[in-house]
Amino acid sequence: MRNFDAIIIGAGQAGPPLAGRLDAAGMSVAIIERHLVGGTCVNTGCKPTKTLVASAHAIHTAQRGSDYGFSLEGPVSVDMKAVAARARKVIVDSRTSNETWLSDLSRVELIRGEARFEGPHIVTVNGERLTAPRIFINVGGRAVIPDLPGVGDVPLLTNSDMVALDSLPRHLVIIGGSYIGLEFAQMYRRFGAEVTIVERSDRLISREDPDVSATVREILEAEGVTVRTGATCIGFKRCGDAVAVTVDCAEDPRPVVATHVLMAVGRRPNTDDLGLDAAGIAADSRGYITVDDHLQTNVPGVWALGDCNGRGAFTHTAYNDFEIVAANLLDGDDRRLSQRLPGYALYIDPPLGRVGMTDAEAAKSGRRLLHAKRPMTRVGRAVEKGETQGFMKIVADADTRRILGAAILGTGGDEAIHGILDMMNADQPIEALRWAVPIHPTVSELIPTVLLDLRAAK
Repeated sequence: MRNFDAIIIGAGQAGPPLAGRLDAAGMSVAIIERHLVGGTCVNTGCKPTKTLVASAHAIHTAQRGSDYGFSLEGPVSVDMKAVAARARKVIVDSRTSNETWLSDLSRVELIRGEARFEGPHIVTVNGERLTAPRIFINVGGRAVIPDLPGVGDVPLLTNSDMVALDSLPRHLVIIGGSYIGLEFAQMYRRFGAEVTIVERSDRLISREDPDVSATVREILEAEGVTVRTGATCIGFKRCGDAVAVTVDCAEDPRPVVATHVLMAVGRRPNTDDLGLDAAGIAADSRGYITVDDHLQTNVPGVWALGDCNGRGAFTHTAYNDFEIVAANLLDGDDRRLSQRLPGYALYIDPPLGRVGMTDAEAAKSGRRLLHAKRPMTRVGRAVEKGETQGFMKIVADADTRRILGAAILGTGGDEAIHGILDMMNADQPIEALRWAVPIHPTVSELIPTVLLDLRAAK
């Protein structure tokens, strides 16, 4: 039995920085990783996908040359091997940087292998037993493959496969009209593929307000993406070298024949083979580890961070999990999950930046509400860039004068939303942001103007 002060299972976005803090505090740490250091974000998620989004944006801008006063001789050609190589370099550089940094930590040992609990504070890896009074689970998640008719009879792609693809699909069918699927839909349409989105719900990204869903659909369809919502009976059959996707939409029941199929209907935690039962660690019916407001499991001395706890599905929430645990353990603080303000982005182009409540969630709260909305056609920066799709909107509490939520679907929306997020996080009233003097010309400069337009719904 080897003894450590702490064991971290998984080297995703929470594990390595936590190892660094524990090392600095003088603790011996074993960090166990069975596959790739950096987790989803570095290897199959944020880093490569946003690199691909950037390539697709550059291609799209070049194709719109006449809108900006220049022309190219002949059509824009796309070298998918070069596009994929650029994304691959970003992955390898980021992963190597993380590995190098971990190797420089004097009290941290990176162990390659598959960890499994043998007891509440005993972990086995590569036939060796390790123990520590503090164990942190950071095993992340993976794509869900639902049990649909014919799903095991045809080749399917997940997000992990897509970022490694170095050829252009002739026709990419994406099952799932949510965040991951929409990003791949637009980028591959811009690369030159025919793209069809198949979504079971009656609208895309159904957790968003209907006006956001409708505008996102308009943006994608304007670029030639086919959207088929209300897919009531999705199934798969081989069709020569292709795949026939049965949709059974009321509006168009014909199957879609695809050369490639991306499954993007959600994620599941990588907790199946951790031996949670042997440690007595509680998990819900989907496999997400149950944690309290401090990210502690039901077993004393065991915490769960990142995607595997079901309390956030983003890199920034995983990193914040690390910050909460480190602050409480090492700084004598009392940081809690319930203090976290939900914010995220959808990286289609233009992007959607979101924070706090949707309009629908605010309406359910029973508060007296104020609403304001401004189309991007009335935002000078968007007009100057020739990118006027979308809108910005805010919902606020009429009595407390606090912003409850906001959405900026438009150019720079993923960055501009932070002005609102920061004011909400600081619990400041509308007036505090109203009297800010933002820089011109920016998207953010219109936020005080939108606040001035806040009115009670009629």
